Amino acid sequence: MKELSYILCVLLLFSCSNEEKKEVESTEDIAKRIHEKVITIDTHNDINVKNFTDSINYTQRLNTQINLPKMKEGGLDVSWLIVYTGQDTLTKEGYAKAKENAMAKFDAIHRLCEEIAPEEIQLALTSEDVRRIDASGKKVAMIGVENAYPIGEDLSEFTKYHELGARYISLSHNGHSQFCDSNTGEKDSVWLHNGLSDLGKKAVKEMNRLGMMIDVSHPSKESMKQMIALSKAPIIASHSSARALCGHSRNLDDEQLKLMKENGGVVQTVAFSSYLNTEKHEARAAYMKGLYEKIADSLAIDWYERSEFRNLTDDQKEAFLVNYPKVTQMGKDMVTGMTDVPEAVNVSDFVDHIDYMVKLIGIDHVGISSDFDGGGGIEGWSDASETFNVTLELVKRGYTEKEIEKLWGANLLRVLDEVQAVAKEMAMN
Repeated sequence: MKELSYILCVLLLFSCSNEEKKEVESTEDIAKRIHEKVITIDTHNDINVKNFTDSINYTQRLNTQINLPKMKEGGLDVSWLIVYTGQDTLTKEGYAKAKENAMAKFDAIHRLCEEIAPEEIQLALTSEDVRRIDASGKKVAMIGVENAYPIGEDLSEFTKYHELGARYISLSHNGHSQFCDSNTGEKDSVWLHNGLSDLGKKAVKEMNRLGMMIDVSHPSKESMKQMIALSKAPIIASHSSARALCGHSRNLDDEQLKLMKENGGVVQTVAFSSYLNTEKHEARAAYMKGLYEKIADSLAIDWYERSEFRNLTDDQKEAFLVNYPKVTQMGKDMVTGMTDVPEAVNVSDFVDHIDYMVKLIGIDHVGISSDFDGGGGIEGWSDASETFNVTLELVKRGYTEKEIEKLWGANLLRVLDEVQAVAKEMAMN
């Protein structure tokens, strides 16, 4: 009898042990739970106004890397839609043309949120807005401005941009602006202002006054250092990675990263292939270049290199932007399963940069961005529908739910709160 009781006890313990094992979450289950719980924010997504019409818009699963169906599929909650204008001559004529482009993009974003899909997406101006809209089940749009060039020399335009919903602005892009030098000056060591111009210094103060975040992803290192010295509020790098891991001038070196920590700002690690791993990117790009050209030729589509883009007409640029997603997707589909293709830069390479910056400057100063529809996208996070894969990789690396929440947007919202608090304080003095 005792022997039978012993056997029954052993079987019971074994059964309990198996039940406990069944209840243990898998890595993927943990990642899914965290991904659904935290607010996921991507701070840089470019737009084409042609995708904001009654007949073609983000309610449809377009070839764009960002749209509402793909955001829902991937669990991306917040998209910073970008008012981008390329650099042109520092003249009244140049400013006027650029302003027209910028206003068209502001209008497109407002049209999406107010006319096309107000039941699906809403514009947020504060962190409180983000949390409220997210809790309602809608997706969230925010507005960032890539290049202050369209503002011209009239500082009152910053107020207009703020009223239109812009909550961060970069004072330059690829090329020196009227406000500051660009990182592109590194190539030939030709600088226009040696950092900020006098107008740029006034712009920093104006953005502080308005409660707009200053973005340093494109300005030169000297411009960035001067912005930090002048700014009363934290700043951001909306889409940059670690230069120690990839020596591109668009990335931030260790000195810059440490300055970002001292300033209280945040660096939004960018999923841009050539800013993550130059060697892998160039090998893959060379292979894919030939493939894309063959596909474009078979479709009778004009195909251009990024270096040629500035010299294209507006019609050529628009046609290329429409055709680009189609051609690249066809190329990606063709290489799936092929064994002789150079390895693509992937989510693991992306999180390597997050790891590096977290170790150097701390978890409170690092975030996430894609630069979708502006050249961004990597294997595993090629569009918004694959957003979960980033969270999965973070869980595999040992990041906790709280840390992942910070990386996915809490850090960025904390900076926005602090920037807006500085503006309120300035208004009281």
